Amino acid sequence: ERDAEDYKQQMAEERRDSLAFRNAEGRRIRDLESDMKTEEQQAEHESYELKWAGERDAEDYKRQVAEERRDSLAFRNAEGRRIRDLESDMKTEEQQAEHESYELKWAGERDAEDYKQQMAEERRDS
Repeated sequence: ERDAEDYKQQMAEERRDSLAFRNAEGRRIRDLESDMKTEEQQAEHESYELKWAGERDAEDYKRQVAEERRDSLAFRNAEGRRIRDLESDMKTEEQQAEHESYELKWAGERDAEDYKQQMAEERRDS
């Protein structure tokens, strides 16, 4: 009987030890899974942060390119206007010079005509 009692106590103690071990092992595994889940969530969060930063950088780049395009267009428009104004001024000066040239030609022709008339008068008078 005593051996049976000792056996029962030994079995009860082994069951308690086994239960304690399983509880400890279960807790260790749950803690490990919790840590892994936390790390996974942190990695996922960092991935999203990187994705959002990349999207912000892309948007900033698009805005910068659009601004550079607008600046380039404004410069080309201003440069085109400056060149057109310069060409217009040059054409006006050319027309003015041509007009003055005709004025001088006509004045010369009038002087020559006046001289011819004066010579013809002097011939008649002499």
